[in-house]
Amino acid sequence: MPADRVANPRAAWAFLLRLFDEYEIPATWAVVGHLCLASCDGEHADHPAGTDWFARDPGGHATPRSAWFAPELVETIGNRAVDHEIGLHAFSHVEFGAAETSRAVADAELRQGLAAATAIDASPSSFVFPRNNVGHRDRLAAHGLTCYRGRQPRRWYDLPPLPAVDTAGKLATFALGLSGPPIVEPRVDEHGLVNIPASLFLFSFGGRPRDMLATLGGDPVVRQVERGLAALRTRPDGVLHLWLHPNNITTQQDRIRMSEIASLIADYREEYGIGVETMGAVADRVSQDVNLTASSY
Repeated sequence: MPADRVANPRAAWAFLLRLFDEYEIPATWAVVGHLCLASCDGEHADHPAGTDWFARDPGGHATPRSAWFAPELVETIGNRAVDHEIGLHAFSHVEFGAAETSRAVADAELRQGLAAATAIDASPSSFVFPRNNVGHRDRLAAHGLTCYRGRQPRRWYDLPPLPAVDTAGKLATFALGLSGPPIVEPRVDEHGLVNIPASLFLFSFGGRPRDMLATLGGDPVVRQVERGLAALRTRPDGVLHLWLHPNNITTQQDRIRMSEIASLIADYREEYGIGVETMGAVADRVSQDVNLTASSY
């Protein structure tokens, strides 16, 4: 991970909390369970992933600057005026969809992640798969989780097998606004979980291309968000599922991007009545609709 992303997550976390307070935007904060710990031995001998997996874990105790422990940071989520949700991002960021991730490892990631969150009075019901690598969904249901962020539907520029075409297509889409992000429809899967597919990673386009396009017509990602919000006006049952990592925010331009997006969301909520929900709230609504439909037969 780049050094600037390692150095900035605490400041970015605080910035997002203040921003969401300002615009009254609830969010799902999917946290790695290890972050909820006040201390650990760095070995986790009771975890079936093995010592090699935890080789980089330094162990120790939480401090105001520690990167591996931050229970006080997670607790700040529940202390805001906005009704945020604390979700789970596994215990140690194991990829559930990886071939080497066994059922036992997935169970340990969920069990230990939930236990760490419970110890600081959090009760996650939503799950975000590390690196969006979906797998072992049945284990999520077995541990009492109710929903997860599913894979983002492919956009037209994802379809060609040639990387050069993919890159050019993405650039054209963000530059010219050829299409907006997908409006997704959450569904209950075969395990009784609500799959809420992703729509747009808010830092999927940056660096020099972003800076060049911003000089022509504003931040291209902000324009994508606006296209998605506009599409919701005719898709009342759809969801525009936006996401990011706090440590994506490393520059003033990144903060401006997020401020403009938050302002847009608040404007569309005020003017057009578009709802702003956490993953858990979406899952509750979808599950209720399914139950009402089932009971009508």
